[in-house]
Amino acid sequence: MNHRFWMNLLCVALLTLILLHGASRGHDDVVKIGAIFTLKTINGRVSKIAIQAAEKDVNSDPRILGGRKLSITIHDSNFSGFLGFIGALKFLVTDTVAIIGPQSSVMAHVLSHLANELHVPLLSSTALDPTLTPLQYPYFLQTAPSDHFHMNAVADLISYFSWREVIAVFSDDDQSRNGITVLGDKLAERRCKLSYKAALPPDPTATPSHVTGQLVKIKSMESRVIVLNTFAQTGLLVFEVAQKLGMMSKGYVWIATAWLSTVLDSTTSLPSNTCNSIQGVITFRPHTPHSRKKQAFISRWKHISNGSIGLNPYGLYAYDSVWMIAEALKLFFDRNGTISFSNNTNLSGTREETLDFGALSVFDGGKELLDNILRINMTGLTGPIQFGSDRSPLNPSYDILNVIATGYRRVGYWSNYSGLSVITPEKLHAEPANRSISSQHLNRVIWPGNTTEKPRGWVFPNNGRQLRIGIPNRVSYQDMVSQINGTNAVQGYCIDIFLAAIKLLPYAVQYKFILFGDGHNNPSYYNLVNMITSDVFDAAVGDIAIVTDRTKIVDFTQPYIESGLVVVAPVKKLKSNAWAFLRPFTPQMWGVTAFFFLFVGAVVWILEHRTNDEFRGSPREQIVTVLWFSFSTMFFAHRENTVSPLGRVVLIIWLFVVLIINSSYTASLTSILTVQQLSSPITGIDSLISSSDRIGFQVGSFAANYLTEQLNIPKHRLVPLGSPEEYAVALESGTVAAVVDERPYVELFLSNHCQFSIRGQEFTKSGWGFVSVF
Repeated sequence: MNHRFWMNLLCVALLTLILLHGASRGHDDVVKIGAIFTLKTINGRVSKIAIQAAEKDVNSDPRILGGRKLSITIHDSNFSGFLGFIGALKFLVTDTVAIIGPQSSVMAHVLSHLANELHVPLLSSTALDPTLTPLQYPYFLQTAPSDHFHMNAVADLISYFSWREVIAVFSDDDQSRNGITVLGDKLAERRCKLSYKAALPPDPTATPSHVTGQLVKIKSMESRVIVLNTFAQTGLLVFEVAQKLGMMSKGYVWIATAWLSTVLDSTTSLPSNTCNSIQGVITFRPHTPHSRKKQAFISRWKHISNGSIGLNPYGLYAYDSVWMIAEALKLFFDRNGTISFSNNTNLSGTREETLDFGALSVFDGGKELLDNILRINMTGLTGPIQFGSDRSPLNPSYDILNVIATGYRRVGYWSNYSGLSVITPEKLHAEPANRSISSQHLNRVIWPGNTTEKPRGWVFPNNGRQLRIGIPNRVSYQDMVSQINGTNAVQGYCIDIFLAAIKLLPYAVQYKFILFGDGHNNPSYYNLVNMITSDVFDAAVGDIAIVTDRTKIVDFTQPYIESGLVVVAPVKKLKSNAWAFLRPFTPQMWGVTAFFFLFVGAVVWILEHRTNDEFRGSPREQIVTVLWFSFSTMFFAHRENTVSPLGRVVLIIWLFVVLIINSSYTASLTSILTVQQLSSPITGIDSLISSSDRIGFQVGSFAANYLTEQLNIPKHRLVPLGSPEEYAVALESGTVAAVVDERPYVELFLSNHCQFSIRGQEFTKSGWGFVSVF
């Protein structure tokens, strides 16, 4: 409901009652302050005691207000916005200069409009709605860190433990609802998200049936990280119901906002069933640094509270709020300020028969008093008190508490300055700010189920839609098909890769495998890819090659195996015989080698016979010398010496060539005699292209398109084959001269058919990947 409309409606209904009592005026030596709390709540009771103690302390020192006295009237709103509004009107018509409260953000939104109009500052340490901004409500001041910082701390905690999805349970009021909105924004900045928001009736009207209905829904969801942003009565009810539903067991993460720390601090003894229901919960508490002043007040607390309730930080903030007003008034009076009120020109002409809106007067010194409060620089029970340019308290920070069997333990701190740390914020403020991931630390946490192992934060949901994963049902996959129809457990290399990748994800993914194809004929992989774009499948897993035309319509993962097209053809074994020693070189090579032996012998003879007696003699002797010299160099056994420089150069070069020839011959002959030799007229894809032989390909593969579109092989030369058995039959019968397929298939085929072999090199480079549309 619009707050301004509600305010106007209540004004019309209530001003008659207020104004019938008249607008009494106080004495000059008494400064009136109002306070609005629900006194049946923990924070209401603690704040009342703290405010009364602060009032007594201020009035005991005449130097503060120059002999004047504070008179603080506390009004009980009793969980009712209606009664809270009445209390505010009573204060505003009786010369009240400031109001501490209201306790709830719902009323803060409404009363801030009155404060803006009548210039009466409102100071609240419990109405921490982040939407109560100074731009819209200049006379409203939050004296404790707003939920903007609180939700920032919660988001940092969630990010620290690497959880990605969070469920929020909250009371459907302004403060809780707006706090969750801020939490959603802060999580998005950290690449996390709120997967579900469970709204409960405003505190304390929630019933077990309300809570049970929401928690049953949450229990069937994926996320197990739950943030509970509400107030004490509703919060404890949620934990009680959660324990009955088995939601306080191992695997769950419960993060409660600061309401739980107030329960732990202020309740002297919790029932055993309540203690059991909150074990392992993480909660936050506004951090207040240790000081002698604070310790003295804590020691004094048991006396002033009569042991009825424990002290929590919001009591300290309430105490400091009184002192802030007192210090601001001191400065106001020191500057010769006087408390005076004047008619509001906007209301002076609104007199009705029974309503006199002119009775609502404007505090003339309200703007100066507000400015004095904003300029406060003092040390209170909560530490240094100072407001920033955005009117937020100086250095907001929180203790992070872990509820255990004996109470709670502090596992760290959060501050807006340095994030998560096990070092107190005061010490970190003296060092340069460091929000790096490596600097974020917390002590060990004991989670629900009494375990120190960090919960994963998610499970497979019972109500989530399963991803439809298409799997090509090839003829050769009959074992896999029977298992899918039976137990839905698929086996195979590609499936194993997919399952391993799923396990690495930080969130749950539900999926089901759906066969594509009838199992009697290989399906078309192009059709499988197209069915993803037409929303028949969400993804496809299998031996799907990453090729250019497919990447234009779908997205592939990174390849998990290399692949490429190769040629496989029949081969014959070459039998060894007496002339095997001639096989290392072809006849042409033998002829060229013999020619060069003779040629080099002739060249050396020409260079040496004139000066070297070993190359002289009769023509017959010289021919024999040339032949002997030439062929003896093959074994480096020549006896003739060379004396001419050119002859020696030629001989050195020739001996180096002979060394290479000998090495090549020896290696080739060794290979021939030790390795089985296979021969085939097909030497690779080039020989296939130049021939007119028929070529087999796998049905459904991209090989057919590649051969026809990229290599320009006529379609009539291509023969579709559906299985490895068909490959073998076609090759053996001569139906096809060779088969072109991807290397993984060919290697699997050759493991059972040794009479065939890969011919030539792999002539395409690609890989297999999983398919989806992002």
